Amino acid sequence: MLLGRQYQDEEASEPLAFLKENGATVDVVSVEKGKLKGLHHRAQINVDKLVGEVDISEYDMMVIPGGRSPAHLREFPEAVQLVKDFFETGKTVAAICHGPQMLAKAGLLTGKDITGYPKIKDEMLEAGAHFHDEPVMIDANLITSRDPRDMEAFTRAIERALTKLPVR
Repeated sequence: MLLGRQYQDEEASEPLAFLKENGATVDVVSVEKGKLKGLHHRAQINVDKLVGEVDISEYDMMVIPGGRSPAHLREFPEAVQLVKDFFETGKTVAAICHGPQMLAKAGLLTGKDITGYPKIKDEMLEAGAHFHDEPVMIDANLITSRDPRDMEAFTRAIERALTKLPVR
């Protein structure tokens, strides 16, 4: 999970809990060590690794929560490069809310069908994406979702991607 300051609390804590409860090993990765507080201070999550410590071959998926975290993280070239390198492996990247901003900054959205928080629509269109107002969109190895209201659809898509089940 790629996480920065002021992430949307539920968009990080719920997928994190879901993955751990279902047996996944999850590393929280950031540009700074310590505890990161959520935007609304309902969650505090420990950072396990710095961006530069990540070996992408050790991971099956990247999750990018929204809130203000992506706007913060995209200012760090090493975080943007991590997203780009991971995405280009063909492994699943799941981004919710403002999360697609990291993919846009990495130049990865041209021609992609995505969704996200409505206020990022123009930015996503500028990045070459096809933006849809849907709870979840799946385009090849990319899963996107709008906001916490869509958490169930988002986590279901993550589960299907990890278990290689057909997406419905």
